[in-house]
Amino acid sequence: MRTLALDSSKYIGKPITVSGWVNSRRDHGGLIFIDLRDHTGILQLVVTPETKDAFTLAESVRDEFVLTATGKIRERAPELVNPNIPTGTIELVVNELILLNKSLTPPVNTHDDGEKSSEELRLKYRYLDLRRPSMQNILRRRSEFYRFIRNFMYDHDFTEITTPILANSSPEGARDFLVPSRLHPGMFYALPQAPQQFKQLLMVGGVNKYFQIAPCFRDEDPRADRLYGDFYQLDCEMAFTDDGETVRQEIEPLFIQLATDFGHKKLVLNSEPAKQYLVKGSSIPRLPYDFAMNTYGVDKPDLRYGLELIDLTDVFKSTEFKVFKQPCVKAICVPGGASLTRREIDEFTNQARKLGAGGLAYILYTDEGAKSPILKFMSDAEISSVQKLTQAKTGDAVFFGADETAKVNKVLGELRIAFANHFNLKNPDEVAYCWVVDFPFYEWDDKNHKLDFGHNPFSMPKGGLTALEQATTDADKLALVADQYDMVMNGYEVCSGAVRNYNPDIMYKVFNILGYNNEYVESRFGGMLSAFKYGAPPHAGCAPGLDRIFMVLESVDNIRDIVAFPKNGSGVDLMMNSPSVVDNIQLEESHLAIIADD
Repeated sequence: MRTLALDSSKYIGKPITVSGWVNSRRDHGGLIFIDLRDHTGILQLVVTPETKDAFTLAESVRDEFVLTATGKIRERAPELVNPNIPTGTIELVVNELILLNKSLTPPVNTHDDGEKSSEELRLKYRYLDLRRPSMQNILRRRSEFYRFIRNFMYDHDFTEITTPILANSSPEGARDFLVPSRLHPGMFYALPQAPQQFKQLLMVGGVNKYFQIAPCFRDEDPRADRLYGDFYQLDCEMAFTDDGETVRQEIEPLFIQLATDFGHKKLVLNSEPAKQYLVKGSSIPRLPYDFAMNTYGVDKPDLRYGLELIDLTDVFKSTEFKVFKQPCVKAICVPGGASLTRREIDEFTNQARKLGAGGLAYILYTDEGAKSPILKFMSDAEISSVQKLTQAKTGDAVFFGADETAKVNKVLGELRIAFANHFNLKNPDEVAYCWVVDFPFYEWDDKNHKLDFGHNPFSMPKGGLTALEQATTDADKLALVADQYDMVMNGYEVCSGAVRNYNPDIMYKVFNILGYNNEYVESRFGGMLSAFKYGAPPHAGCAPGLDRIFMVLESVDNIRDIVAFPKNGSGVDLMMNSPSVVDNIQLEESHLAIIADD
C-alpha cells in the first residue's frame, strides 16, 4: 500500500495500490477521473470502460467515499499536467477499484479551495475539517514541533517526568476546574493550572533538571490567542539555581532555534530603546517591567516595530492647554500617519474613548506644515519640542495621551498595536523576542480593594525575607519585585518563569502580608512546606506555552486552528456536546446536587 505523494520518476510503469478519500470525481463519458486524497496529497485515478467492474463502481462514487485502487502509474500528456500538485505529472490507470466505505454529503468543505465553512460548523464536524490538507499539515507540523522540543531538552540533560492530573486547588491566577471526590464526600480535587508544586517537589526529591510537555487546565474566557479549558506547556525546572538569568540562558537557545530552524523566521529587534537591555552573548533584550509599561504601554511588547511611547510631561508642565494639564502626557509618532482620513482618525479616537480616554489629540505633519485643532492652544515652544522629541517628519502623525500614568500607558499601548495593524507593521516572517523581568510581587486589586499577588506566591521576592520585613506600608509592598520573568514573542506572552520561593519562612511571610495566617498556608500548601523543611535546594524554571508559540510560528491568527479538537469561543465542544448534563446517579455518587438559578 502506497501513500499518494508518489515520486513520479520512481513509480512510472509499476503496479501499485493506494487508498484514500474521493476528493473529486469527473465523468468525461468514456473516462472517469477521480482525485484520490490521503494525508500526503492527491493522486489522479483514470478509470476506463475496459475495467468493467471498476468503471461501474466509479460511476457511483461521490465525494469522501473511501476507496482502494490498484493499477499502473503513467505520465500525463503534457497538456494535462497539473502544476498545482506534486503528483501533477502522473496518474494511476486503474484496473481494480474497491469501495471501503460510503459517505454522506459532507456538511463542511473538506478542501482548502472554495468557500471556507464557518468556524462553528468546522468545530462541530471537526473530524471532517481535519481532512483538509492544511489541517493535515498542521497536525504533522505540531508533531515535529514536539519532537524538536524534546530533542533539545534531552540534549540539555533534562529528565522527562509526568506529574498528577488530579491535584489540589492552587492560586495560579485563574479559576480551577474542580473534581468531586466520590470516596471523600464534600472534598474536591482540582485539575492543575500548572504542575507548579509538583515540579518544585521534584527539585526537593533530588531531580536536577526536569521537564514535561504538560497539560494545564484553567477556567478562563477564551480568546483568539487563548484556548478554553486545557492547553499545553513545556514545563521545566532546574535545581541549585537561584538566578533567573541562568534559566534564561539555558532555555533561550530553544526559542531561537524554534524561530529560525523550525519556523524559518527571521529574528529581528526593530525597537531601538529595547537594545539598551541586551546582555552579552544574547540577541534577546531583558526589559524591566516598568520600562516595558512606560515605553510600550503593555508588559508584552511587540518589538517587530517601533511606535514607542514618548514622555512629554516636562514639555507641558507649565502649559496653558487645559487638556494637557495632567500628571502624565505621552505621545506616539506614527510614520505615514498624516495619510489617515478623518474617518480613520475618528475610529482610533473611539477606540481611545472605549479604553477610558476623553478623546485623542493629534498633530498631522503635512507638506503644508503641521495641522491640528489643538495647535492654537499650544505655545510655539511646546509645538517645537513635540516635533523634536518625537522626531516627527513630513508625512507623520503624532497622537497624544494625557491623564494618570497608568491610564495613558494603557490607552497608548493599545493604540500602538492598533496603529501597527493598520499600517501592516507586523511582518509574519519575522520574530521579535524579549524577556520582561522584575515584575511587581504584589498588585492592587481594585475589585476587592486590597493587595493581592501579582502572579503567584511561589516566586522569590528580590531581597528575600529582609525586603518583606522592611515593607511596612502598602506603597512599600507594591514596590517589592519578584524574581520573575516572561518571554514575549511578537506581542504574545509565551513563557513565564521565576526563581522559586523554597524557604518556609518566606512562604509564610508573603501570605502574612496579605492577611493570611500560617495555618491557612499550611492547609493550602502543607505538602510543599513540609518538603521545604528537609533541605530544599534553590531552584528556578519556566513554562513556555506551546500552543501560542506554535500559532506564531505557523503564522496563524486563531489558536483554535492549530489544535486538533478545540472548543469554540464560548467554551463549548460542539462535536462532543460538552459540557453536558449528567444523570442523577452520577451526581449522587459524587455527593452533589444541582441548585437551580432563581
